[in-house]
Amino acid sequence: TMQATLLLLVLSLALGAHGLSAKKCSLIGSWSNDLGSNMTISTIEKNGNFTGYYLTAVSDTTNKIQVSPLLGSQHLTNQLNQPTFGFTVHWNFTDSITVFTGQCFVSDDGKEVLKTMWLLRLHVDKFGDDWKATR
Repeated sequence: TMQATLLLLVLSLALGAHGLSAKKCSLIGSWSNDLGSNMTISTIEKNGNFTGYYLTAVSDTTNKIQVSPLLGSQHLTNQLNQPTFGFTVHWNFTDSITVFTGQCFVSDDGKEVLKTMWLLRLHVDKFGDDWKATR
């Protein structure tokens, strides 16, 4: 089950590090975290916007988990090799939305790592239940 608290996720690039000598971190690629969730980002536009897909390995719904689209933006600065970013996942199998924010790092051993925090918003039927809708 998901805890009603912020959770630090570490996503690791499955394809290996790009440009080790420049210590440049790229969001493009296939990523997985320690819980078995997978994310794929194929391109980043010139303005920093990107799209992709997220397949979570964890859910507190009984619905069948499905690949869900994500939409995000990366901070663009010419001198920034380890960019900050954010993205939203619109879950296809439940009526909730999750937003992620984080930064792309290159570790000392050359591995690209995304450090992220997330907030999930559940749908509730009435205003009085708002208190339990954000995790």
